[in-house]
Amino acid sequence: MAETTARVLQLLGLLQSRPVWTGPELADRLGVTVRSVRRDVERLRDLGYPVLASKGVGGGYQLGAGRSLPPLLLDSEEAVAVAVCLRLAAGGTVAGVGEAALRTLTKLDQVLPGRLRAQVAALQEATVTLDGRTDAVDPEVLMTLARASRDLHRVRFGYVARGGEVTARTAEPYRLVATGRRWYVLAYDLDRDDWRTFRLDRMTGVVATTWVFRPREAPDAREFVARSVNQSPYRHVARVRYAASAEEVSRRVTPTSASVEPIDDQSCLLVAGADHLDHLAVHLVGIGIDCEVLEPPELVTAMRDLAGRLARAAGV
Repeated sequence: MAETTARVLQLLGLLQSRPVWTGPELADRLGVTVRSVRRDVERLRDLGYPVLASKGVGGGYQLGAGRSLPPLLLDSEEAVAVAVCLRLAAGGTVAGVGEAALRTLTKLDQVLPGRLRAQVAALQEATVTLDGRTDAVDPEVLMTLARASRDLHRVRFGYVARGGEVTARTAEPYRLVATGRRWYVLAYDLDRDDWRTFRLDRMTGVVATTWVFRPREAPDAREFVARSVNQSPYRHVARVRYAASAEEVSRRVTPTSASVEPIDDQSCLLVAGADHLDHLAVHLVGIGIDCEVLEPPELVTAMRDLAGRLARAAGV
């Protein structure tokens, strides 16, 4: 049975290496009869691989596209190439694929031999990218947190707060969240005995422990991180009603700058934070849709001051 399984895997590798193989060619490569090749092809089909067969000149066996994606068999060089590309994608170099790349990289990392991990790390260190408006995150930090979240292992790390103070933290990581510019981790902070959001670029010395934790009932990661990013850190939090649908307003803001909830089909509620009311007033007016400030009252005054400055600048 082990010999047959090994031969089937070898057959799969051959079919993935070039478009078409004849039966005799495969038999010669595998050291078996053409009849054995036919049986092995049937085994692959039973496993979900769409192996096509055609007769005549230029015919033979080829691996086709199926209704679902079957497992792929990668050699060492291919595995290293895929891992490096996934690390780059997970770092935000390709819009919209960061989270999917990280999930795939976590699966690949689980089965990647140690010698290939070393090759991936070496290539990563030798790779330089021109960063745009993103905060760089160490790929090893991403992988450590992804593995710890998957395996339910506590992590220890240092954390640099907004004011610059550094604290030692122990937490249970639950979910990684990418916002486009930054990566965050939703975790249960054992030192604060509460849920917290941590920016990965502010984490230092991230180490996964061998302590396995029992999963808790976690809040929605997307909503929790969005609220933490666009409200919690700021001195002022505004609630503003816009005369447009939530879908329309959401297209004009980012999840890290504001949260938007529908009131009805023609209006929505936007919540956003800032340290300075003047900055908040400019941001809200810049959305370009009629709005009404619900709170705080100080923001109404800031809006009037802004309107006066704009009128004077326009010579009105």
